[in-house]
Amino acid sequence: MNPANPSSSEELTCDLLVVGSGAGGLSTAIAARKHGLDVIVIEKATCFGGTTAFSGGVLWIPGNTQCAAPDTREAMRTYMKDQTGPFYQADAVDAFLDHAPEMVAWFERETAVRFVPTLYPDYHPDAPGGAAIGRSILAAPYDASQLGPELARLRPPLSTITFVGMMFNSSNADLKHFFRATKSVVSAAYVARRLGGHLLDLLRYRRGVQVTSGNALAARLAKTCFDLGIPIHTEAEARELLQAGDRVTGARVHTPRGERRIRTRRGVVLACGGYPHDVARITQRYPHLASGGEHLSPVPAENTGDGLRLGAQVGGQVDERFDGVGAAAWMPVSRVPLSQGRTGVFPHLLDRYKPGIIGVLRNGQRFTNESHSYHDVGAAMIEACRDQRETAMWLLCDQATLSKYGLGYAKPAPMPVGGLIRKGYLFKGRTLADLAQAAGIDPEGLEATVREYNAGARTGEDRQFGRGTTAFNRYLADPDQQPNPCVAPIGAGPYYAVKVVMGDLGTFEGLRTATEGQVLRADGQAVPGLYAVGNDRTSIMGGNYPGAGITLGPAMTFGWITGCHVAGAWPPGQRTAPTRKEACHAA
Repeated sequence: MNPANPSSSEELTCDLLVVGSGAGGLSTAIAARKHGLDVIVIEKATCFGGTTAFSGGVLWIPGNTQCAAPDTREAMRTYMKDQTGPFYQADAVDAFLDHAPEMVAWFERETAVRFVPTLYPDYHPDAPGGAAIGRSILAAPYDASQLGPELARLRPPLSTITFVGMMFNSSNADLKHFFRATKSVVSAAYVARRLGGHLLDLLRYRRGVQVTSGNALAARLAKTCFDLGIPIHTEAEARELLQAGDRVTGARVHTPRGERRIRTRRGVVLACGGYPHDVARITQRYPHLASGGEHLSPVPAENTGDGLRLGAQVGGQVDERFDGVGAAAWMPVSRVPLSQGRTGVFPHLLDRYKPGIIGVLRNGQRFTNESHSYHDVGAAMIEACRDQRETAMWLLCDQATLSKYGLGYAKPAPMPVGGLIRKGYLFKGRTLADLAQAAGIDPEGLEATVREYNAGARTGEDRQFGRGTTAFNRYLADPDQQPNPCVAPIGAGPYYAVKVVMGDLGTFEGLRTATEGQVLRADGQAVPGLYAVGNDRTSIMGGNYPGAGITLGPAMTFGWITGCHVAGAWPPGQRTAPTRKEACHAA
């Protein structure tokens, strides 16, 4: 049997079929296998890893043992209640707070998965129960060559945020060396070592293998699957769920070799990554698309809402209680012109926090604190452009700031930017009025905005929107810029700008489930044999984005819970490893 794509002549049988190979799906598969079940994972893309492989690899785990600051259960629950508002799910939140740290310990003890601490503040650290440090952890870097021949099927990282295919750690420490490579001997040596090692990897493996962030998490989870004998079949798309009566008993799967059926004794887990590329659904649910705006999602193109459609076809209910602005995890992005007429999507994860960079609308006016989280800036952008013909902003800066930090896909000095100007990605103007004309911004509005901003920025103040007033604002800024690491005046020209539109990191609306993952009908009854995890399950965050890793943290926690539950090993302490006879009887 070809593990990448078994022949259509086979009709497979297993205890549990997992549809999707991101962190949620693979966590479920590993937990179920560790407790005695025979598990198969299918993935419709040509590579495994899902959105996880593109992500920052951060997990929000309140109460984690690596936290550098004291925390309390009361504060955690208070923060969740504040952030989720009317969508607070008491049972699910309690299960998450109870078991997320336990999940981390279990994966580190039982699998190849490892984590390191971060200093990330919550995104709203000043809200009731918010924390200024420590609730997020990060997947440890990994040498993906340990995947052996399966390395070829690991989804590569998002190309627009790598440097010649080399990944950066999700930390300021790693990036600082690259920003300072021309100014510091220590940083220059660090960068030389990193580049040298990466070039050797390219020669040997034809790709970078020192992976970080979400790529490292995907690789570690996949390595565990292969070590446990869990096959991950790629180019295998679930087209229909099979049923016996009202119980889900498998799936009809399309492969390049033809159609085949996979029968299950215990059930099917939907982990297809939500619906960010389901054009019909996002047009209905995303407010900026309903009015005709543009949307560019950097998540894998295969995330087209398959899990939600499959679940709904057998009676599962798609939860659409969140309002339009709460439908997804918003990410301001820009369209990058690549070689051979191709385009890429650049997520603006870092530049917005840097001093001397501001964001304006077409009228030249600022509209929000640019150093808020990507989701908050995206929500503000949608609201500010609600009555306009497009949802867009322009990030802009002067020459010195561009040279120091870069802007979007444009890299800091000494990397050239002329090609990006010629291709229309980066706009340039000798004066602010020239820049406005080149970018399509109102010149008088822009000049007035810069004057108003600079009046406070000269003393480190953002008098309009308060940049730098929270721990999170300052975390990704420049600590060398004092007195405010987020604020510096816009100085002499030439000036540069990049157009930013709306994107997402995934959707929040999914199938309604019980705490253990059973998909629920409209009447609240479970669809027998059907489960959902990851972004196919409605987010417990209520359409909000409280901190770094609020997608992956719950995805792995509830994936682990679901896998244990299907195997009969939940709640904790229950006897594990059911026999094959027991598994068959349960089906």
